[in-house]
Parts: sequence; structure tokens; C-alpha cells
Amino acid sequence: MKPASIKELKYELGNRSEKELVELCLKIAKFKKDNKELLTYLLFEASDEEGYVANIKTEMEEEFALLNTKSFHIAKKGVWRIQRTVKKYIRYSKNKETEVELMLYFCNKLHELHQNVGGGISYVLQNLLDRQIASVRKAIAKLHEDLQYDYNLEVESLVDDIRSS
Repeated sequence: MKPASIKELKYELGNRSEKELVELCLKIAKFKKDNKELLTYLLFEASDEEGYVANIKTEMEEEFALLNTKSFHIAKKGVWRIQRTVKKYIRYSKNKETEVELMLYFCNKLHELHQNVGGGISYVLQNLLDRQIASVRKAIAKLHEDLQYDYNLEVESLVDDIRSS
């Protein structure tokens, strides 16, 4: 089955009644967990972006606390899982400030993991941290100048911490 284009879907949805639209949204939400999460964000959390960011940071903190650091392989898989989840939440928001804030927090938590794990960090996780910092810098470039300055200070502070450890 070939999916319809966005234009065709938009036209067809414009021809439906409010009741039909509600039923379609509920069917979509029942079909996949990601759809339900997106609908939850749009209905309940989009109006309070700061609360949304705080909730994600709390969830990230819990996930990092639960990581099994006895094995780099298992820790690496756990970090990748956390990264995928954070990127999904960033896609829901589409707010550049939220993206920078969450990516910076992820980098800080990854750096803390590096400091707390005895014997250092694997090259894979170090490369992941380097790529994330590059992504943060790219996202910062799309923000307003005042925000760019503030976030660039945070990034430079993080980079200095990484170099000194």
C-alpha cells in the first residue's frame, strides 16, 4: 500500500467532520506508542515547554542512574538508547531552544558518566560525545544571538571540563 502525500491527506482531513477527526486521531494513537506520545505532547505539554524540558531531564537523569557501568558494551547500548529517546522528544517539540537544552544536558550527563566510571570511557562513547557537541554547536547557530552567546559559554565550559579530565 502506497501512502498518500501530505497534500492529499491535508485535503482529505479538511473534508472530515470534527467527530471523524477525533476518531481518526484516536485510531492513530492506538496504533503505535510513538503516535500516542506525540499526541500527548501536542495536547498536554506543548503549552508548557519548560515543564516538558524539565520532565525529559528528570527522565534522562533516571536512565543514566540505571545504566550498568560494569561493562562498556552494555553502557554503550544504554547510552545509545537514551540518545534515541532524547532525539525523539526533540522531534516532537521542533523548538530549537529545547533541542539545544536537551542535547547539552545529554552531553553533561555523558561526561559525568565518563568521570564516574573507573578506567575511563570507551572510544565509542567519547566519539559519541564529540559528535553530540558538534550537533549542539550546529543547533546553537540557528538561535538568536543572545541565546547563542549563553549556550556557547556552556558548550565551551563543557569542552574545557572534558579536556581537563
